[in-house]
Amino acid sequence: MNKVEICGVNTATLPTLSRSRKDELFKRIKNGDSDAREEFVQGNLRLVLSVIQRFSNRGENPDDLFQVGCIGLIKAIDNFDLSQNVQFSTYAVPMIIGEIRRYLRDNNSIRVSRSLRDTAYKALKAKEELTVKNGKEPTINEIAKQLDLPKEDVVLALDSIQDPVSLYEPVYNDGADAIFVMDQVSDEKNTDENWLEEIALKEALKKLCNREKRILDLRFFKGRTQMEVATELGISQAQVSRLEKSALGHMKKHI
Repeated sequence: MNKVEICGVNTATLPTLSRSRKDELFKRIKNGDSDAREEFVQGNLRLVLSVIQRFSNRGENPDDLFQVGCIGLIKAIDNFDLSQNVQFSTYAVPMIIGEIRRYLRDNNSIRVSRSLRDTAYKALKAKEELTVKNGKEPTINEIAKQLDLPKEDVVLALDSIQDPVSLYEPVYNDGADAIFVMDQVSDEKNTDENWLEEIALKEALKKLCNREKRILDLRFFKGRTQMEVATELGISQAQVSRLEKSALGHMKKHI
């Protein structure tokens, strides 16, 4: 992400434009001046660079993100209204981010069907319209009603376009050691209690004789029946049952 040259562009020599120069160029762009358009694009490439820095932890090629960001920049230029008295960067940044996020969703390693993505984009559009209309964020039920779709379909579609999060993505950093997503995810299979129980079981197994260890291994670790164990050891099923109960009883005393 700290490359000096991206897509053949030397980022160290990119120009910057003053607000007055941007306004002047924009008026010429609206009149169809292609030279002004080219200068305006070149003068705002630093804006694209600053945006793609936000996606540096995705493992994506910076050149690809830069090109996609430039598409967002051009779309922002085509749709910007100078009469709104808003700085171009304020309008362009969300457009560039949106274009990059759309690219990441469409090129995600988790493949999502086109129909599902289309439903998701319709749901996002309906969400924006309802937010503007009602002055608050709509519920899933309201979005589903707007699209005349089952609620479950809308939920599935929106979930399908969520960006996957790396377990190593930092969620907090106070200047010392960062806290990552993986630090916030609980693991029910590898808790301290289970770890201690496993140690206790191993210690208790050491107290048994070899035959008792063999029977418990076949019964509880390899899933054999008492009849199968009896056949393998050359003893009766009653003996296996008795030895098994005895071994378990000995282990309970040691745990």
